Amino acid sequence: MPYQWSSPPQGADPDLELQLWPHRSLPRRGFAAFVLATFALITIPLYPLLGTMLLWGLLPFLLLAVGGVWWGLEATYRSARLREVLTITPDELRLVRTNPRGDVQEWACNRYWARVQMHPEGGPVEHYLTLRGGGREVEIGAFLSEDERKVLHGELADAIRPPPAPMTG
Repeated sequence: MPYQWSSPPQGADPDLELQLWPHRSLPRRGFAAFVLATFALITIPLYPLLGTMLLWGLLPFLLLAVGGVWWGLEATYRSARLREVLTITPDELRLVRTNPRGDVQEWACNRYWARVQMHPEGGPVEHYLTLRGGGREVEIGAFLSEDERKVLHGELADAIRPPPAPMTG
């Protein structure tokens, strides 16, 4: 899953952190191989045209097509720089979202008042997941698949539940 919980080391503060990122199905090596294979395959029709003027007429359009493939794939990698980090402390929830262009959005609220909500319909995606608290409602994990958001909803609900108060006797 494109998210990971990190638990605190023994003896440390009982903070819990959730990191989320968009799924990348094509690693950088695969990206390079795909662009190279596209270039190699797109040049096959040019071989019979070697030494003719027609080659120079077609070549710019074929290179433009390879450039378009490269640009489109690179744009998806730029959008994948998105990161969300949810930190859960005994008293507070803090969500920090780093957008693909580097700008940062932050949200924080008291853990006691925080609620995780699943919106099966009506959101930008099916089973839209939000955190509510501190007078605001923010989305979390909108880039996850529907099944991943369903699983995350249960995990978040369990994680933000305030710890039980110590018994005094």
